Amino acid sequence: MEIRTWHARHDKNLSLKQLQDLTGISKTTLNDIENGKQSPTLDQLEIIAIALNVRITDLFISKYK
Repeated sequence: MEIRTWHARHDKNLSLKQLQDLTGISKTTLNDIENGKQSPTLDQLEIIAIALNVRITDLFISKYK
């Protein structure tokens, strides 16, 4: 499964700092999620989706979606 938070964030023209402020998730964690170094929890995906005004399913690619 590919996490696509970077694409959603860039579509909204938000910096990591701005997304951190909207979500309460640290820039380091957000960066690690975007670079595939860390898998987000479902709670984190939901928080990010709400902040970006997208569906959770917009934040990842999976053949099982």
